[in-house]
Amino acid sequence: MRDEPIGLAPCLMIQGTASGVGKSVLTAALCRLFARAAYRVAPFKSQNMALNAAVTADGREIGRAQAAQAEAAGVEPTVDMNPILLKPEGEDRSQVVVGGVSRGSFGFKEYGAMRAQLFPIVEASLDRLRRAYDLVVIEGAGSPAEINLNDGEIVNMRIARLAGAPVVLVGDIDRGGVFAAFVGTLALLDSEDRDRVKAFLINKFRGNVSLLTSGLDMLIHRTGRPVLGVVPYLDDVPVAAEDSLDLDGMGGHIGAPHVADIEVAVVKLPRIANFDDFEPLAREPRVRVRFVRRAAELGDADLVILPGSKSTISDLAWLRETGFAEAIVVAAAQGQLVLGICGGYQMLGETLRDPLGVESSAGETAGLGLLQTVTTFASEKTTVRVRARVEAAAGPFAGARGLEVETYEIHMGVTTVSGSDRLFTVTRRNAAATDEADGAMNARGTVAGTYLHGLFASDGLRRALLVHLAERKGLAPDPRWGTAARADRYDRLADIVGGALDLSLLARLARVDPRRLSSS
Repeated sequence: MRDEPIGLAPCLMIQGTASGVGKSVLTAALCRLFARAAYRVAPFKSQNMALNAAVTADGREIGRAQAAQAEAAGVEPTVDMNPILLKPEGEDRSQVVVGGVSRGSFGFKEYGAMRAQLFPIVEASLDRLRRAYDLVVIEGAGSPAEINLNDGEIVNMRIARLAGAPVVLVGDIDRGGVFAAFVGTLALLDSEDRDRVKAFLINKFRGNVSLLTSGLDMLIHRTGRPVLGVVPYLDDVPVAAEDSLDLDGMGGHIGAPHVADIEVAVVKLPRIANFDDFEPLAREPRVRVRFVRRAAELGDADLVILPGSKSTISDLAWLRETGFAEAIVVAAAQGQLVLGICGGYQMLGETLRDPLGVESSAGETAGLGLLQTVTTFASEKTTVRVRARVEAAAGPFAGARGLEVETYEIHMGVTTVSGSDRLFTVTRRNAAATDEADGAMNARGTVAGTYLHGLFASDGLRRALLVHLAERKGLAPDPRWGTAARADRYDRLADIVGGALDLSLLARLARVDPRRLSSS
């Protein structure tokens, strides 16, 4: 492998035999492992397709997974860590976010024609990271063996070649066929790219590793490559899934399903966005978060949530077609707690206006009528980090009144509110102090909405909500609610993954000191 140019950090790349094999989680684990070894490490994914997004300190938009990986590395996320974000809008279209700013909506062929122009942006982002950090851990997308997509790809082997990065190929043994996936992937690569694959990593294994001995021996003999490790199946991981399809693999739950006293039902909109908002709730004891696909599944949930949406008008129409709209209105009338976040907040209002045709050709659409709000869509997208103070004296967040929370906004449109006290006061947008109202609530305190994503990451606000839900049922609050430490979860992840890896081999691949890595 070539020597690195002076001033450029080495790179290690994690690729997979398919989507959903655990690349994002393993990248986060490696970032924490290297950070604990006192290396300044950065994650990088040149092109991410996801509806879970985060906002950087300068108000730019990147994939949520890269923000989590940066958190695991103990560094501030930047747009260089994910210079291109594709936010799907349908079967053949995506909003294309470049350098954290939307460039518009494009079809697959249109985007393909853009990639040659975008590659220099990717190249420059990686170069800046390599000059600012000791090590860059790169995540690929899908599989490098998707040969129908190889022409012009800018996320897998082309990036490995650009970075001079050795590749660790990850396979998911839980879905079966992992050995065939490894061998088949190598067979479909050209010789230069095949040589870049330096090791295999088996992920999501259940059982005794000794059961794999014969298979591992045959894999090593057949390919001439070592196995970096066998990582056990993890029920609780601190990195959000990138695709809502991953929810199907979870059985409609976030985290491990369990018996619970508090039931939260999140409507799984066709274009659901930032569904990782609810992961902190799902990690709490006695709480279960369900993603529901049919109106009947709402049942007597203690909290019904309308989440964010990439296409609010289309998803509102889907609510009506499927009977969800009527079911949510009935639930609210019966006193069930209903919460809308971002696009869900817009849907709960009286009217959604779209004079510029940003979301649809309809100039005006009726909302669910549960909040006295009117939303007007605009061509400019809001992406901003927000500090907000809880103002509500009643309702689900009253127990946290006065608490300051760190959140973010990603939305199109402006919502005006009548007949409602402030739910939150926004005190800071990015670096600028402000005093703006956010959110709305009905007079009974049972229907509320807000633009603020990431609310439930606040321990105090999360506890206040769960205590409110428990008291409505006459249950005693759990003293453990609101005590989760996110940083501790990254350490636990690193402990589990690091304990399953050959750290001396990892150090050689990453070109770092094995003594520092093994002592971390």
